[in-house]
Amino acid sequence: MNETYTIRVTKDHLVFSAGHFISYEGDKCERLHGHNYRTSVEIQGKLDHNYYVFDFITLKQLTKEIVDKLDHRMMLATQNELIDVKEKENSVHVRYRDREWLFPRGDCVLLPIENTTAELLARYIAQQLGEKLSSQYHFQPDVLRIEVEESEGQSATCELRK
Repeated sequence: MNETYTIRVTKDHLVFSAGHFISYEGDKCERLHGHNYRTSVEIQGKLDHNYYVFDFITLKQLTKEIVDKLDHRMMLATQNELIDVKEKENSVHVRYRDREWLFPRGDCVLLPIENTTAELLARYIAQQLGEKLSSQYHFQPDVLRIEVEESEGQSATCELRK
């Protein structure tokens, strides 16, 4: 029999409050708004020499480092074909058609994603966490799953498999 184990971490400190907007349906763009996001992480794999998949405390710390970089920021997608994001020395200029925004650079996080949807935020966090697990701990789970909840009962999940 082949055993696989799953650990899950969802804590009050794995949250971030951030502003964003998305483009959708090819020609629409939301108004600026924000969410109090909640993140949970789940990894699957075999037991190691300590008889656990991965250390809970370390997993919480690594995930918190990632979400803390999003907290109290304006999240901007840099790979969106409809939204132009130009970084300047002290500001970020954003344009969608005839709408323009100017944000202080320190208040923004520029994300290498196509849109700041919950789905792509989950993918971004999963990729960042996967890189940290691999580079810092030489660990690659069989499955890495990140859930990002925008509001109660409304969430998206990204799953990366080995």
